[in-house]
Amino acid sequence: MMRSMYSAVSGLRVHQTKMDVIANNIANVNTVGFKSSRATFAEVFSQTISGASASNPITGRGGVNPRQIGLGATVASIDLLITQGAAQRTDNPFDIMISGDGFFIVGDSSGTYFTRAGAMNLDKAGNLVITNGMHVRGWTAVDDPLNPGEQIIDKGAVSDIVIGPDKQYAQPTATKNVSFAGNLNYTEDTTIKRTMSFYDSIGTRYVVGCTFEFDDASGGWTYTLDDFAYPNGDTDNPIDLTLSANSTGTITFNEDALPTGPLIDPADPNSAGIVIDIALPADKQPASTLGDNGRITIDFSDLTQFDNETSTVKGEMLDGNGPGTLNGIAVGSDGKIVGRYSNGDTKILAQIAVARFQNAAGLQKMGNNLFVTTANSGDFDGIGEEVQAGGGEMQGGVLEMSNVDLSAEFTEMITTQRGFQANSRVITTSDDMLQELVNLKR
Repeated sequence: MMRSMYSAVSGLRVHQTKMDVIANNIANVNTVGFKSSRATFAEVFSQTISGASASNPITGRGGVNPRQIGLGATVASIDLLITQGAAQRTDNPFDIMISGDGFFIVGDSSGTYFTRAGAMNLDKAGNLVITNGMHVRGWTAVDDPLNPGEQIIDKGAVSDIVIGPDKQYAQPTATKNVSFAGNLNYTEDTTIKRTMSFYDSIGTRYVVGCTFEFDDASGGWTYTLDDFAYPNGDTDNPIDLTLSANSTGTITFNEDALPTGPLIDPADPNSAGIVIDIALPADKQPASTLGDNGRITIDFSDLTQFDNETSTVKGEMLDGNGPGTLNGIAVGSDGKIVGRYSNGDTKILAQIAVARFQNAAGLQKMGNNLFVTTANSGDFDGIGEEVQAGGGEMQGGVLEMSNVDLSAEFTEMITTQRGFQANSRVITTSDDMLQELVNLKR
């Protein structure tokens, strides 16, 4: 009689535990990156009244199954459900969602932690942090030794991502290539004046004039580059330039297509670009240098000579920039943080790394949406990996919502309530039976 009561008590306890799990899931239905849990039950030890016996041909009797009385239920597991949550659009570039598996790597002096909650921001010092102030970790960008001016990611051990003072400015780069493109119409004007610009290594912008004159005899155009320039467009203070001999020359179009031929004669060496050596005055050097060792390539291969169009020729820089300040940051699908600068330059600043585990459900919750490794989750190697290595991606301006399914939780709540209610009825019924037993001696 007493066994039924204790079995029912164990039933009450496990259903209380399950209700606690359900309540925690529902409480976190709007928690960013929350991973719900579930409770499963198992029966506990059963008392064996009699064991099983095999059939006996001597007695002519068949086999008998064991007779056992169960002693209640226990909580078999509380499982962490690592399923993808829905996306919530925020348009904040530092709200980041991982599509696929993997965890953001965060930490402080107390150690390394992992989270799916991608609500991040930059603090005053330029540290990329999550809402509780822990640093987001990944890899920093370094200069590419094979491509000066470009950045690559150094995928060593992860470290705190810092968009510090050294990343707030973009260094100027000297111009190496200028292109003249557009139409030259000799029937409209046989002398066309245009300008071209280029930067030196310290970010000074020079404006230089270029004159195109049509030559009736050759049917081509003579270009002449001015031997003076206006620094930063200051027409009141021109500086003298030292130019190589090919600062003047001839552009010849295909004779078979004249006078409307759109192509420069492929045999003309000018069609591949003209390398002009430009030297600055002595007082500008050596702090300021130009182009590729003082050489600037001017490409005329995109010019045309249509007589039914106006002269639209224009000189454009193909590279080179003045100094710039950081005015925007974006996070790519590969986790790379790219800075946009006021001079039009873009630079890779860092890359957010992720950690993956053999058994992510084996991670241990630590509160604040944080997890730590356990003996059953797998270890973190300290390096991490790219999010795309596992077929996932990062989405900026989006947060991962809780993966709690309210319809499922309410259904579980109903069955849990009924299970608790049924077990309580077992106790009251057992109590009534005990009362009847006591009342036998009236």
